[in-house]
Amino acid sequence: MFENLQLGLETAVSPENLIWCFIGVLIGTCIGMMPGLGSTTGVAILLPMTLAMEPVTALIMLAGIYYGSQYGSSISSILLSTPGDSSSVVLTLDGYQMARKGRAGAALAISAIASFVSAILTLALLLAVAAPIADLTLEFGPPENLAIILLGLATIVSFAGENMLRGIIMAAVGLLLSTVGVASGFTTDRFTFGSINLLGGLDFVAVMIGLFAIGEVLHQIHRGGEKPIRAGFRDLMLTKEEARRVPAPSLRGTGLGFGLGILPGAGATLATFMAYGLEKQVSRFKKLIGKGAVEGVAAPESANNAAANASFIPTLTLGIPGSGTTAVLLGAFVIFGLQPGPMLFEDQPALVWGLLVSFFFGNLFLLILNLPLAPVFAQVLRVPYSYLYPLILFLSLLGAFAVGNNAFTLWVVFFAGIAGYFMKRFDFPAAPLVLGLVLGPLLERYLVQTSEMGQGNLGIVLERPLSATFLALALVAIALPAVLRLRSNRRHERQTAGV
Repeated sequence: MFENLQLGLETAVSPENLIWCFIGVLIGTCIGMMPGLGSTTGVAILLPMTLAMEPVTALIMLAGIYYGSQYGSSISSILLSTPGDSSSVVLTLDGYQMARKGRAGAALAISAIASFVSAILTLALLLAVAAPIADLTLEFGPPENLAIILLGLATIVSFAGENMLRGIIMAAVGLLLSTVGVASGFTTDRFTFGSINLLGGLDFVAVMIGLFAIGEVLHQIHRGGEKPIRAGFRDLMLTKEEARRVPAPSLRGTGLGFGLGILPGAGATLATFMAYGLEKQVSRFKKLIGKGAVEGVAAPESANNAAANASFIPTLTLGIPGSGTTAVLLGAFVIFGLQPGPMLFEDQPALVWGLLVSFFFGNLFLLILNLPLAPVFAQVLRVPYSYLYPLILFLSLLGAFAVGNNAFTLWVVFFAGIAGYFMKRFDFPAAPLVLGLVLGPLLERYLVQTSEMGQGNLGIVLERPLSATFLALALVAIALPAVLRLRSNRRHERQTAGV
């Protein structure tokens, strides 16, 4: 291991590789702040400009764009409630609430610190256990993946808030919307109403932009607009108390994100939702989560970064993309004449270990760039909303058009924005809907595959140890909040009777 680490360090610290790593994370941060673009689009657009580079240099730069855009999308989620990428949706819940309280700089600093902590820990795990974990992921089939998706859906109880029924309704709506398009494993189209634009389903990014960005703007306009934040520069800095609350949720988010990131197809979005749900269950400050809590920013942000890094394990060791962005990076390997797989570690050790070690320097650059600039970024909230709202609308529509490259996507954003406005007005939670929309296609795919694998018998999920374990965890996640609430009510009744 130490020989590999030394070889990777020698490769990563060459001046050329460090410069392009820095350029990659800088470009990635800028791309991430643009609503709708995201890391996958950014890497795909900039891939051609790397063709004249050395393979290791090109891949280091593209990887820098990947995790740089992860943090950039967090900036727009926290400041404007406008997620730049699907994995940053959860940050709009507590990050934006912190921003509205004048703590935008602190929220951005927490995001940067949590990302860096996660990067260091996952880098150590990547270097130590990449190959063994890749072998373990081969044990995961459709039943295991189905059980994990059900566990993800079980976290809806954490997002539903006080009104469980509304949360369940919103999750059901999300699952229903995810069925638009061609059925998984079949050729039957559903709910397309003869429109070819709906054959591929509703674009998740377009719906997300409408619900959060457009819906928030319309809601604020209805309320007459809030006054711009006038917090002093010192008020935007991270306090000692906030800093003390960062490590624990960061560690939990890192572990959960890494575990899900190594599974092909699970992705960072599911990891962030589950990390947030975990904090709602175990954090000492769980009653504050959803109202602008440190834990609601640190946990999903660390899970996001951990899942992004862990997704390189199946990509490098098995040749199976762990996420949409690593699928594009897999194409880059092929373009450079490289074949990801077990032999890549033997044939190209300098490239593989140099790429992995570069993650440390890339995240260090992000910390150096963004931690001091967090209060500066937060100044955007001082802009009068008569200027800020049109800018948000313009960027949102521009990003949505870039995703679909047609006017139909703009209509999706428009109607999703109207729905987002009414959801905010009548206090229907958006997070369960988003979770249902994200997990719906995965649930259908693995359900069909599991049914085929068991020849119509879904009981196969209970027959396999891993899938049965995940299913049991899902049941615990559903039942635990009700049990804890019942115990709390009984304790309150005893105290009242004693008085």
